[in-house]
Amino acid sequence: MSKLLTHKIMFIGGKGGVGKSTTASAIAQLLSEGKRKVLLVSTDPAHNIGDIFHVKPKDTPLPVSPFLHLLEIDPQTESKRYIDEVKTNLKGLVKATMVEEVHRQIDLASASPGADESALFDKITTIVLEEFEAYDHIIFDTAPTGHTIRLLSLPELMNVWISGLLDKRKKVQQNYTQLLNDGEPMDDPIFDKLQARKQKFVKVRDILLDQHKTGYGFVLNAERLPILETEKAINMLDKHDIKVSTIFVNKVIPDHADGVFMENRRKNERPYLQQIHTIFQKQEIIKIPLFEHDISTAEHLLKYKETLKSTQTIFNS
Repeated sequence: MSKLLTHKIMFIGGKGGVGKSTTASAIAQLLSEGKRKVLLVSTDPAHNIGDIFHVKPKDTPLPVSPFLHLLEIDPQTESKRYIDEVKTNLKGLVKATMVEEVHRQIDLASASPGADESALFDKITTIVLEEFEAYDHIIFDTAPTGHTIRLLSLPELMNVWISGLLDKRKKVQQNYTQLLNDGEPMDDPIFDKLQARKQKFVKVRDILLDQHKTGYGFVLNAERLPILETEKAINMLDKHDIKVSTIFVNKVIPDHADGVFMENRRKNERPYLQQIHTIFQKQEIIKIPLFEHDISTAEHLLKYKETLKSTQTIFNS
C-alpha cells in the first residue's frame, strides 16, 4: 500500500480529466473500510465526489458511511463569505463616512486574480485546524494543476504579506502613540486581528509542510501532456518546500486487453511509462489499470479501491 496513505492529511492533484476525484474517493473508501474516520473534501468547482458516491455533499461534513464523510467547498460562496467577514471585521474601525468607500475598495479587491484562491485557502485552513483531531485522515480532492499550485503556494505568500502589513501597522501605531498618547501603548484591533490571522496561517503552514503529517500525490495518464504538466507542478511545489511523494499512473492498458487497437495503444503507452519512471525518480509510482467501464457506481468504486489496495507500489529511489 502507498506510503501516502499513512499521512493524516493528503492532497490529490493532477491535470483535469486524469482521475483525481476517482483516486481520492477510492483512497477515502479504502481507509474508511479499515475503520479509519475519513473526511473527503472537494475543492474542485466541478465537484465530482458527490457524483461518484451518488449524494449531494454540502459545505458541512455529510456522512456516507460510519467512517466516511464528504464535504464540498464552493469557491464563489467562500469568496463571498470571506469578503463579508472582512467587512464585518472593519465595523467600528473606520469612520462612518469612509465605510462606503472602504467597502467599494474591498469589492474591487475581491474581483482581482487570486481572490478566490485566498478565500478557498482560508476555508482549507479552517478545516485543517478545526477537524484535525476529529478525523484520522483528511483528503483534499483538488482542482486542476494550475489552481492547485497557486493554492498550495499561498501559505508562504500569505505569511510574507501579513508580516508586511503587521510591520506597517506597528509603525503607524508607534507614531500615533508618540503623537497622541504621551507614549502610552494604544489598543489596535486591526493589528490584533492581523496577528491572530498570521498565527493561524503559520500553524497550518507548519502542518502542510510536515512530511510526517501531510502527503501530496499527483494523478496522471501515460500521455505526453499530463507528464509534462505534472513534472512542472512538482518542480514548482518543490520551490515552496512541498514534496510530492506519490504518482498514480491511471488508465494503464492491462495485459489482458486484446485486439489490434489495444495492442497499438499499449505500444504507444510503453515509452511514456518509461518516461514516467525516468522523470519521477524521487516519487513512488502506483499503476492503476484502465477499466472496461467508467467509475460511476458503488461497485465500480469498490473495484477501483481493491485494485488500488492490491497494486504493487514501485519505488524508484
